[in-house]
Amino acid sequence: MKITAIKYWQVDLPLREGRYKWSGGNFIDVFDSTVVAVETDAGITGYAECCPLGSAYLPAYAKGVRAGLEELGPKLIGMDPTALGPLNRKMDAVLRGHPYVKAPIDIACWDILGKVSGLPVYTLLGGAEQDDIKLYRAISQEDAGVMAQKIAGYRAEGYTKFQLKVGGNANDDIERIRACRAILQPTDILVCDANTGWTMADAARVVNAVRDLDVYIEQPCMSYDESASIRRRTSLPFILDENIDGVGMLLKGLAEDAFDVINLKISKVGGLTKAKQIRDLCVANRIPMTIEDTWGGDIVTATIAALARSTPEELCFSATDFNSYGTVDIADGAPKRVNGTMTAPDVPGLGITPKFERLGKPTTVSV
Repeated sequence: MKITAIKYWQVDLPLREGRYKWSGGNFIDVFDSTVVAVETDAGITGYAECCPLGSAYLPAYAKGVRAGLEELGPKLIGMDPTALGPLNRKMDAVLRGHPYVKAPIDIACWDILGKVSGLPVYTLLGGAEQDDIKLYRAISQEDAGVMAQKIAGYRAEGYTKFQLKVGGNANDDIERIRACRAILQPTDILVCDANTGWTMADAARVVNAVRDLDVYIEQPCMSYDESASIRRRTSLPFILDENIDGVGMLLKGLAEDAFDVINLKISKVGGLTKAKQIRDLCVANRIPMTIEDTWGGDIVTATIAALARSTPEELCFSATDFNSYGTVDIADGAPKRVNGTMTAPDVPGLGITPKFERLGKPTTVSV
């Protein structure tokens, strides 16, 4: 089997809540996502999606996905899409960095491999470890009372895990954390995610001010060293996200006891092949993971579900159903939330079919 063409579609994903806000005054009203198709000479096509969280979150941006595909795609024509090792090494050799560009190609090839073998992607990733994947809900940064009210609403929908967007003014963040923890049940989980937004001084203030609460602290500062310093100053459980961008940083963090949990974003590390490597190292070292991505719609959600379902339940801290945040469906067959959980479908590949009437005319990178 050989790759014969790579195509992509740009699609806008408006938000149900209208706007998503996080640290540094950053916000997005409509997400810019890219759906990718990898076609083969066997008549089998794999699909994937990549949706960066704007251009001020990670070294990634939506138009960069499509520019990168134009650069990378022609160099992959004729390769075997089911030979994932050679494919990933080729991508790394011909385009240095830009893992978010490579991610949808890698994921589409996993979809092809599942369709060829007649197996769900979660089976190829190791097999079902759980059926009902517990989800978290991200709470956009607003006033303390508004955030607490939103948590109450989402809790009524079945969520028991919440990721609170902080990383702003320290006094405001302390108020946000206390207000939101107060309305939750003792068994509910609250993660205080600064998204790199605090200075070390503000992070130290916040973790000291909320030290009596049952909360997690996530990625307080921009750099690994700054965040590791805050880790040493608090007894609260600690999560790293933005700094864990590959196996090398994971190994460094493991060696230095820099976290209790990590966030594993699939496109941040380059796709399912590399995400599986990180996942398996975490499982071997008993490190729980939130399995997610930067953002996306139905196809990203299906990809998250496949990796999460093949991850042991006790080490899958949570996952994300991004398709419930938006107003536009872009694929049939995608996982849907039921009472705060989702699962990956028991069909070959990722189990999705793009809604081409929604996507419009594709751009062909190479034939």
